[in-house]
Amino acid sequence: MLTLHTADLLVPGPGRVPQTGGAVLVEGDRITLVGPYEELGAAWPYARVRRWPGVLTPGLLVHGADALLERTYYPDDPYEVTELGSEPLSGAEALADLKMTEARWGHSARRATQKLLARGVVAVTGRLTVPAVRTAVVRSGLAVLPPAAGHRGDAASLDPFAGRDAAEQAFHGILEPGAPARFAVFAVADPAELLAQGATTCVATVIGGRLLHRRR
Repeated sequence: MLTLHTADLLVPGPGRVPQTGGAVLVEGDRITLVGPYEELGAAWPYARVRRWPGVLTPGLLVHGADALLERTYYPDDPYEVTELGSEPLSGAEALADLKMTEARWGHSARRATQKLLARGVVAVTGRLTVPAVRTAVVRSGLAVLPPAAGHRGDAASLDPFAGRDAAEQAFHGILEPGAPARFAVFAVADPAELLAQGATTCVATVIGGRLLHRRR
């Protein structure tokens, strides 16, 4: 099925010219065309249309998946919040008290991947060694890339913009014909506002042509 995603502003990637009222035409797991919505909509009138508010950009990349998913525990809301609080737990002492098992790491990773998808993240870097964690990440749709050169593993953050000078530095890939259909939409007016307001403004995340997160 053809799906036409359009937003107030389309930012195809770093160094690319933003398009007001731009759109991305998706077939299967690939981008077919990128251009003005009026033109694409007229050429493919039977395509399903998804209209989004804000800015449509390439999906985001987060570094340090091993620290985020195998050395940080995400409490199960609401069952563990009273005892553990709502914030992620890390550090040898805290994790030792939790008596972590592989299954528990897997459940934690599933909760973490949902948080990443809700921030427009489509890919992570790192070396995952816990089978249940690897399974959770693969099932989430997130791509796993080799560890980033020069990145400090202990400096990992769920925020893809942490330490960035511009939003474009967190983009993973470019939106162009033939590219994988993985992108995100944020309820902001422009990329500069995106960096200031943060990735939690994400309203939709698409990976492999599938809508994996949609803000309710």
